Parts: sequence; structure tokens; C-alpha cells
Amino acid sequence: MPGMIDIVSEDQLEALLNDNPGALLYFSGPECNVCKVLRPKIEAMIEETYPQLPMAYVDCDAQREIAGQHRVFTIPTVLVFFDGREFVRKVRTFGIGELSREIERPYGMLY
Repeated sequence: MPGMIDIVSEDQLEALLNDNPGALLYFSGPECNVCKVLRPKIEAMIEETYPQLPMAYVDCDAQREIAGQHRVFTIPTVLVFFDGREFVRKVRTFGIGELSREIERPYGMLY
């Protein structure tokens, strides 16, 4: 599954969550330098370790409603959903290894 898709509407996000057993959402903004460094690391980790997990990028500046609906008030924020429910929430400062460990078990059960 190649890279993150850009979420541009609530309908697109809803379809992603409904059509897949799991999904990773990356909430960020164009001015966030930490986000720019973290995104490629998350993409590489998912592509290598959890290749069936789709990834999506939500620009919080452009999609304020979507960010608000998911209670995202700080960036970067990563939400991981399995079976339509939020299983993992990582905000601002977190490690890639920590994120990977929290995804491992539910991913293994669904895929």
C-alpha cells in the first residue's frame, strides 16, 4: 500500500474507515516541522511492518471539522482504528517503536 492518501472530505474518511479492517490517520499541518520529520518515519514503519494497514493524512488547517470531530487539538496526532474503533492515540511526542508495539497485536488479529 503506497504512502498516505490525503483526506479532503468527511465522506472520504468515513469510507476509508468503513471499507478497511484498520487504518492509520496522521493529523498534521503544513507549518509543523516535527510533523514533516515524523511522517516519513511512520510511513516507512507501516510499509515495512504493517503493509496492509492503509494510511491517511489529514491537514488540520484545511480540515478543521474533521480534526475537531476526532478531538485532535495538537499536532502531530496519530490515530489508529481497527474495526471502526479508535485503538491507538499518539499525540505530539512519541516514538516509532512505541507506536509499532501498540499496533502489533490488533493488526495481527485482523490481518
